Amino acid sequence: MDAYYNCLHCKNKRVRIMTTDGKRHEGIIVDVDRNNVYLKTKGNGRMQTSAFYPGGPGSYYGGYYGYGSQILTLSLFTLLAIALI
Repeated sequence: MDAYYNCLHCKNKRVRIMTTDGKRHEGIIVDVDRNNVYLKTKGNGRMQTSAFYPGGPGSYYGGYYGYGSQILTLSLFTLLAIALI
């Protein structure tokens, strides 16, 4: 629940997020729900989903979202650290 409230506090702000698998993501938190945080990043106009499944990799959805931006969906379960930048 702490991750949810931390993300809610950082909504519409530029952040750097580190996940439990060691990946780092930068962008603006555009939304958060009880399971996921939605991060707007610079990208190629695709939507990407990242989730932790024991014994398997995250999934990817290659649909178009916008012009030159990317919405990254991260599971709150995988968040290790959030920093304002």
